[in-house]
This record gives sequence, C-alpha cells and structure tokens, in this order.
Amino acid sequence: MSDTEKTKNRESQIAEEVGAAMLETDVVANVLGMKLNQIKPGFASVTMPVRADMLNSHGTCHGGMTFTLADTAFAYACNSRNEKTVALACNITFALAVYEGDTLCATAEEEVLNGRTGLYNVTITNSRGDKVAFFRGNSYKTSHPVVSKLPKPANGT
Repeated sequence: MSDTEKTKNRESQIAEEVGAAMLETDVVANVLGMKLNQIKPGFASVTMPVRADMLNSHGTCHGGMTFTLADTAFAYACNSRNEKTVALACNITFALAVYEGDTLCATAEEEVLNGRTGLYNVTITNSRGDKVAFFRGNSYKTSHPVVSKLPKPANGT
C-alpha cells in the first residue's frame, strides 16, 4: 500500500470515528431517528424517517425537519477531519413535499475549503430518489478538535 493510500485510509478512519462520536452525543439526531450512513473527509450521508409528529398543518413534513436533517449532514461533513467546525450561514430551497412514512436522505459534499472557511452543498432526496430540497452551508473552523484523542490533520488546515 502506498503512503498516499495509507493517508487516505487513516483520514477515512478518523472521519468514521468523529462521526460515531458526534452521533453518540447528538441528542436531536437521535430523537429524530437519524442514521449516519457514510462519512469521509468532506462528505456525509444521513437518513431520517418521516414520522407523524414531524408533519405540519398541511399534512406534509415540516420544513424545519428537512432543514435539521440537512444541517446535521452538513455538520458531520465539515467536522469529518476532526476539527470543530460551526455554521456561518445556511439556506435551503424546497422542491417537493415530503409525506409521513417516507425516509429522507441528506448527502453533504464539500465544494470549497479555504483555510478556516468552507462551502458545502447538501442534496435531500426521498425514498424514491427524488430531490426534495437543496441546502447550502458556509462553515467556520475553530482551533479545537472534535474528539480530543484523535489527531487533527497534519497540514494544520
């Protein structure tokens, strides 16, 4: 195995350990039934079942629930390198209504990472793969690790 492959494997392992630690203490994600499906540096995929207690007065999934799912995937993606990162700004555009019994999947992907700031796009799909919402988040990296026992990136970004 090359040094590059070893580095990528270690970075992926760190991302998985960070994701597991975050999910363990993420009260909101757990209350809403979210599951972390995949995480790697700059990427996360999170699912959430839509329950009756998540519906608005129109009988569709409350937009705040969809935003919370997207924000969670965003948080996991931008913290995946074990550098505590917070949101600077986020916005969402809703494309389709979501109904009880569906399962939403938010896939967050890093677009840009420059020093302490980043830009992430999150696509939210339903069980059929239809794109139901689009979220964009700007992040700000602090100087603290997410999990103190894990290393921060060697390049110090």
